[in-house]
Amino acid sequence: MQPINDKDNNRNSNAIPRLLLTAASSGSGKTMITCGILKALKNRGLNCAAFKCGPDYIDPMFHRKVLGIDSYNLDIFMCKRTGVRQSLLSHGKNRDICVLEGVMGYYDGIAGISKEASAWDVADTTDTPAILILDCKGVSVSAVAVVKGFLEYETEHHIKGVILNRISPMMYARMKQMIEEQLKVRVYGYVPVVSECVLESRYLGLQIPEEVEKIDEKLEHLARVMEDTVDLDGILELARNVSAMQEDTQVKEHLLNLSDTLQKGIRIAVAHDEAFCFIYPDNLEILKKLGAEIVTFSPIHDRRLPENIQGMVLYGGYPELYAKELSENDSMRESICHAVMLGVPCIAECGGFMYLQERLEGSDGKIYDMAGALFGKSYKTEKLRRFGYIILSKGTVFGHNVGNITAHEFHYYESEECGHAFTAKKPMSTREWECMISTDTILAGYPHIHYMGNPQVAEAFAGACRRYKEKD
Repeated sequence: MQPINDKDNNRNSNAIPRLLLTAASSGSGKTMITCGILKALKNRGLNCAAFKCGPDYIDPMFHRKVLGIDSYNLDIFMCKRTGVRQSLLSHGKNRDICVLEGVMGYYDGIAGISKEASAWDVADTTDTPAILILDCKGVSVSAVAVVKGFLEYETEHHIKGVILNRISPMMYARMKQMIEEQLKVRVYGYVPVVSECVLESRYLGLQIPEEVEKIDEKLEHLARVMEDTVDLDGILELARNVSAMQEDTQVKEHLLNLSDTLQKGIRIAVAHDEAFCFIYPDNLEILKKLGAEIVTFSPIHDRRLPENIQGMVLYGGYPELYAKELSENDSMRESICHAVMLGVPCIAECGGFMYLQERLEGSDGKIYDMAGALFGKSYKTEKLRRFGYIILSKGTVFGHNVGNITAHEFHYYESEECGHAFTAKKPMSTREWECMISTDTILAGYPHIHYMGNPQVAEAFAGACRRYKEKD
């Protein structure tokens, strides 16, 4: 099969070929099958793009490992529907196919009691056809009932097909016949048990790709399996038979131009290594559109911060797994603490926030010295301390009132000093608490923020960086 040629088929440039791979629940094989299909399509020579529904950082790392390019999050709660459509449009144009990986179960959304911000909501917002991955271990005829339930739960369900996972070739033929005869849905193949390619999990999700032994071999094996057992030609046909998406001109103007707040000539250092790897590519792109030059550094391996910087960002990751290495890098800890004390504007989220504090309990249970730019110690607990979406209100960002900020938290760690600058409120709930440390030069705490949902956060940060440069 040849890649799409717009000139040949005269396709509307906004009719981006796309499909969403979803499932009845987490643990059904979405990421493994998504990566296998992406690798198989890439091996065919197709120009693919990948997206992840929801806030997850780790699944997009696997997409990037397969494709060699960034994968983007489509999160309706944090980015709003206009932001999700704009991200899919801007990153999906001129691609032969965009593959969206779902989150949790297809209809699972905010607070566990709503379809809002679910994979279905993304499919509905972007008018994307969905394929339901069905884990068939331990079921036969009951699988037909499961599919029927998903088709009937919503009138506009967008489900156009099914892939059967963990099923034998003999049983697949029978199941395919039953499903297609009894339901108005197509079966696009199956995936047998491939135990050697199962992706292992840890407490924040899957292990990151660099930790998976022989990851390249496993991806190649998955691709061969998909070529043999999944109807890739049928999937491509489905992805190409889609409607055009409408651009939101206001969102496009604000996010892609940002000319009214352009801060030329600022250099922002972004931590990026094994310990700090939870980064939304859209966030860095928005900072670049604001005029920033992004320079990456490693708090583990580098000895000091990059020179001539006017801003610093430490997003989340796994500092607790590398607490010993981070602590032993005295010169980097001192360099970062000195920069914060000098007033270099800094954003620190979750793992980055933990690293900026005085001490951190490592995953080995030992206490390690950290950067010491903020008071307090972070320590591990036995259960999730915070999980899910929140709305941050009543605080300022680098001295500016930017309105409410949508964010999310997911951490087993707690801190002695979580801050009191913002009120965090759970959507569809009465639960709320104080959090975040915010001054004219720092924004730090456990919440993760996607700038697509509130670009004023990025603008306030870039403005603080410019003011620091002018003062210097």
